[in-house]
Amino acid sequence: MRISIPVSAFVAAIVGFGGTLAIVIAAAKAVGATQVETASWVTAICLAMAIESLWLSWRTKMPVIAAWSTPGVALIAASSGFSIGEAVGAFIVTGILLIATGLFRPLTKLIARIPASVASGMLAGIVVTFAINAVNAIPVDPWLILPLIAAFFVIRLFNPALSVLAVLIGGGAAAFLTGRVGGLPTPELSTLTLIAPQFTVTAIVGLALPLYLVTMASQNLSGLAVLRAAGYHPEPGPLIGVTGLLSLLSAPFGASTTNLAAISAAICTGPDVHPDPGERWKTGPFYALAYLVFAIFGASLVAIFAVLPQSLIVLVAGLALMAPLANALAIALTEDGERMAATVTFAVTASGLTLFGVGAAFWGLIAGLVVLFLETLKKQ
Repeated sequence: MRISIPVSAFVAAIVGFGGTLAIVIAAAKAVGATQVETASWVTAICLAMAIESLWLSWRTKMPVIAAWSTPGVALIAASSGFSIGEAVGAFIVTGILLIATGLFRPLTKLIARIPASVASGMLAGIVVTFAINAVNAIPVDPWLILPLIAAFFVIRLFNPALSVLAVLIGGGAAAFLTGRVGGLPTPELSTLTLIAPQFTVTAIVGLALPLYLVTMASQNLSGLAVLRAAGYHPEPGPLIGVTGLLSLLSAPFGASTTNLAAISAAICTGPDVHPDPGERWKTGPFYALAYLVFAIFGASLVAIFAVLPQSLIVLVAGLALMAPLANALAIALTEDGERMAATVTFAVTASGLTLFGVGAAFWGLIAGLVVLFLETLKKQ
């Protein structure tokens, strides 16, 4: 045991949680969740991630780290017209699809065949709205927002992983010190709240299917790639199946989908953690411990976010998604022959189009695949 093991695990947990919690809060608001339901959402998803990371790391003796689907919650936050009940129904369907993917290897291969350019175009179309909203937050409160943006780009030169967390902490402190926030809420322990699911065709097609595709293409496949890059050779099926099972079990409490981590996993899988790859799996239990703490105090954390200025929350969400947006755009435009398909996917997804009650992410994916098919047909 080295001190670098718990340190790496706790840094990964804090960065993953603090840097993207604002997006989870935005997702909960988009589907009309109350503060109690939002607290249950955060509590349940943290518990699911803790169990997944602990079990999979111990079972495989690899540093298998779980995370919530940041692109997935961004997708939910960018949606409109869905209730919290429909969202829970969509989460249940997504969990079932992930379990099926884990059990049937052809499904994993089928998702892997979606061109990276089209999948990245869809992801970029989802998250670009948050980047735009972050810019639009400047005139709302320029004296708070502009210094935080400057701090973000300066800090990321030295430590990109902690730049968003620094903005969140610094912005929160500035908001309290300048009287933008009345006072801190009373600390309270978290509770889980059962939410009745509603299964509708529009929610399944417009929310569950895009959430499943984004989670698989942008998270699970990337998470597997991080493990392989670190020298591990995991069997994909059991890992995806376990995250799907915990997603299914936590969904009735409002929790959105969990999956294999990519960025957080990169912090826990490198040689800086431990020179012996066989010892790095121990980051999993420490990472799980951190998320257990987050689960216990989830209600208080949600209450704190509720009293912070909305412009600050919008800014943090936008800055947290800047790097994923840049990466997605770079991948989307890499292949010359797929650029038009990726651009169409991006444009349709970013448009916010709703057709027959189905959201833009689904139509963006369909449009991109159709354009790619036509271009492939022409070449043949």
